Amino acid sequence: MFRATVCALGALVVSAVAVSAHHGFGTFEVAKTVSFPNAKLTRIELINPHSWLYFEWTDANGKVQKFRCEMRSAHTLRRSGWTPDLFPANAKVNVTASPDRADPNSCYLQTIEFENGSRMDRYGQYVKASDGKVKEVVGAIRAGDKNRPARRPTGEPNLAGDWAPEQVVMADPRGTGGGLIPLSQVEQARQKGETGGNAGRGGGRGRGAATGPRLYGGTELTERGQKEADAFTQQDNPRFKCETTSITFDWTFDGPVNRITQNRDTIVLQYGQLGLRRTIYMNLKEHPKTVKPSRAGHSIGRWEGETLVVDTAAFLPGVLNAPVRHSDQLHVMERFTLDPKTLLLERTYEATDPIYLKGKYTGRDVIQPADAAYAPDKCKEQQFINYSKQQK
Repeated sequence: MFRATVCALGALVVSAVAVSAHHGFGTFEVAKTVSFPNAKLTRIELINPHSWLYFEWTDANGKVQKFRCEMRSAHTLRRSGWTPDLFPANAKVNVTASPDRADPNSCYLQTIEFENGSRMDRYGQYVKASDGKVKEVVGAIRAGDKNRPARRPTGEPNLAGDWAPEQVVMADPRGTGGGLIPLSQVEQARQKGETGGNAGRGGGRGRGAATGPRLYGGTELTERGQKEADAFTQQDNPRFKCETTSITFDWTFDGPVNRITQNRDTIVLQYGQLGLRRTIYMNLKEHPKTVKPSRAGHSIGRWEGETLVVDTAAFLPGVLNAPVRHSDQLHVMERFTLDPKTLLLERTYEATDPIYLKGKYTGRDVIQPADAAYAPDKCKEQQFINYSKQQK
């Protein structure tokens, strides 16, 4: 395989901070293009954190070779109209991709063309057309449910339902460069001939002034925190083990569809990408001393006017946002506020941890009624497989 050195970047935050890119391109050479005309599809795997397209191609010497191309995550493809039935086994296709310098049998999908004339680009949004082909939609392919009541019968804001951040894509739908932009800006960007500027910010790592201290979430790290951040490797990243990073990071990163279930005494948050489940206890005023530490922590909530305030503690040591680690002393405060007119649900958060953070690690994100239903997609990490060696 491409044994990609793909590195997950910072949390996807819709705020004054620029939207982060999904990851680096790793060992994919996105400035180069390779073509596989008259290839034969064998299967498609719609999984997280990356989906894969498998095909066979006969080279100029008549040798049949097996390849695979990396695609986007299962939930983002589903939101974009990519369904398994569009990729039948044995279908004849033309594949355009970026090669992998480390694995000659792996690639980064740019475009796939079918015998019926359909064409699908990596970041394209599609619906099925009446002639059996697919039709591109510039922007979201469907709207979320804006008719849901803003309040529950008991009076508090209605947070129940499926939610998702606005998708971000590359203005160049092949995904071969530039930064990420929201779907709502794609048409405008194309009209201007833009390919997307540098919208990324690496790994939540930023600097204040050019000569100032390195900041993460607006704070410096402790000496221990910075030392461990500097030593952080891809193998340390929970995402590459199909594990949730943290309750702050995974709520919006890479455009998942999340589900909120609102009960009388509890509010349950189900994270769409890697299946983390949190229960917010609304009838407790403090965390029980006997609670067992976990990746999700223990959450208690209360209403302050129109805002749900959530206090979470009792974490297992882990990663707050690569490369920032956290200890069992991590404490997170979140505030969820629903705008009853736009039905945008804003979350602000601040995290403290005396072992790793000098100050408060803060952030903000916004989600909206989801354009696809919540689904517990499978996760299968294949970033470190050399696919070419499997063919020998």
